[in-house]
Amino acid sequence: MLFHNSKTQLLLVNSLTFGLEVCLAAGITYVPPLLLEVGVEEKFMTMVLGIGPVLGLVFVPLIGSASDHWHSSYGRRRPFIWMLCLGVLLSLFVIPHASSLASLFALNPRPLEIAFLILGIGLLDFCGQVCFTPLEALLSDLFQEPDNCRQAFSMYAFMISLGGCIGYLLPAIDWGGSFLAPYLGGQETCLFSLLAIIFLGCVLATLFVTEEAATQADALDGPALKDAPPKPPPPACCSCPISRSSCLLQARHMMQALRNLCTLVPRLHGLYCRIPKVIRRLFVAELCSWMALMTFMLFYTDFVGEGLYHGVPRAKPGTDARRHYDEGVRMGSLGLFLQCITSIFFSTIMDRMVTRFGARAVYLSSVVFFPAAAIVMCLSHSVTVVTISAALTGFTFSALQILPYTLASLYHHEKQVFLHRYKSKEEEAAARLDKKSFSKGLLPSQKLPYQNGHAGSLFSSSSSSLAPTASSALCVSSSCDVSLRMMVGDPDSVAPGRGICLDLAILDSAFLLSQVVPSLFMGSIVQFTQSVTAYMVSAAAFGLVAIYFATKVVFDKSDMAKYAV
Repeated sequence: MLFHNSKTQLLLVNSLTFGLEVCLAAGITYVPPLLLEVGVEEKFMTMVLGIGPVLGLVFVPLIGSASDHWHSSYGRRRPFIWMLCLGVLLSLFVIPHASSLASLFALNPRPLEIAFLILGIGLLDFCGQVCFTPLEALLSDLFQEPDNCRQAFSMYAFMISLGGCIGYLLPAIDWGGSFLAPYLGGQETCLFSLLAIIFLGCVLATLFVTEEAATQADALDGPALKDAPPKPPPPACCSCPISRSSCLLQARHMMQALRNLCTLVPRLHGLYCRIPKVIRRLFVAELCSWMALMTFMLFYTDFVGEGLYHGVPRAKPGTDARRHYDEGVRMGSLGLFLQCITSIFFSTIMDRMVTRFGARAVYLSSVVFFPAAAIVMCLSHSVTVVTISAALTGFTFSALQILPYTLASLYHHEKQVFLHRYKSKEEEAAARLDKKSFSKGLLPSQKLPYQNGHAGSLFSSSSSSLAPTASSALCVSSSCDVSLRMMVGDPDSVAPGRGICLDLAILDSAFLLSQVVPSLFMGSIVQFTQSVTAYMVSAAAFGLVAIYFATKVVFDKSDMAKYAV
């Protein structure tokens, strides 16, 4: 079937990546002027923009852990993806209609309008950024083999960069004077309506994604079993007990969710403290690298406007100082746009670079490259040189979107090597039952619920090359493990204690934290130094620290003994 093709599945999953990045880039770029227009001061505006990352730091690990243990007919990842996408769609409606909604509830709508606007911005930033975590886990579930996983995340980074390009360009278009204005409204309403249409189409594409349930069915419908007669439908009299038991199961899930909310702080403490050493090393390197990159990206336009064009952002409109600053901001936006273009290019060749030079060399070179570019921007007063340096940081941006996630997938794919101390109790019990299972004519792998924290890979190199005669070899893959358990109806099947979505959530926490820290401290640092060059100096300093921690990341089995992990 067309939708079961591996390339088609990869495009379907990453279409949502594209849609999310378009909404985040366009929405978050456009909301600061909206906040200033309704009377929010600049110092409070930065706090509003920090609501999403702060909430993400709290809920990302919880959502990741819940996704690893979730059971439904739609798989483990898509229910969480759809729930967060619903929040994004709601925010795209609330932000442009904040004034209309406020006038429905109050005679003095201005305070309520600000509240609706803040609610919409926080919802967009939180749901949009957190949604990437189960999306990354879904990619890792579908493409578990290291080579396939790297190619999948290369496409993921490509779509993020492409979405950023489109998202940065959309607010620059005069939608109020376009042919869509009579149908969709003014500038704000038209822009956000267009974003909602694009995003809704990307969400609908995930309906055709083959996740765990379909993966298990495909394993059974493979070449070895294609000649088997179709299974008869279950008797109608059994539908009521099954339906009743499923309702009870859902009620138990709801009660468990309520109990988890009551134990939020201890749960967060346990998730953040009990981190494998390999993930901890990768997290610290990620945090320093993202702090360097986000310090640059958040304040680059201000650096160009004030530092290179000598403009004044608080000058009155129409004055030379304000005009110079606006020109600098536009040139800074061009630099960030070129960064996205560079990231797209490196995303397309990243797999070949890793194949030729190795993941360690590519990752370390990308981390080393950024502080070098930041130092050039600090020392140069040429707009052309600074813009070229900014564009080349797309190499670092692309590498940070691909390699850490492929490393995390490698850790879980070979959990016995990298995460041997974090094997779940169920896996250990299953290992003890292997001999008994084998003596009864069952394969040992049939007792493992989810091998290496995954629910089975639909598009792995091992499963795609199986011959019809190798029916016993078919059952070594994790997808068949789950399928055979479903056939025999084992009631005690549970997911492993540590799944990959939790560790991907921890890595995403590094990205979220990297946005919070610069927002809190960079304003004070610039005010103390009286120079916007402090932005680039701080970015370079974070980048130099990142180099040290990047050398401690575990890339292969030999590093386990080298670093005594």
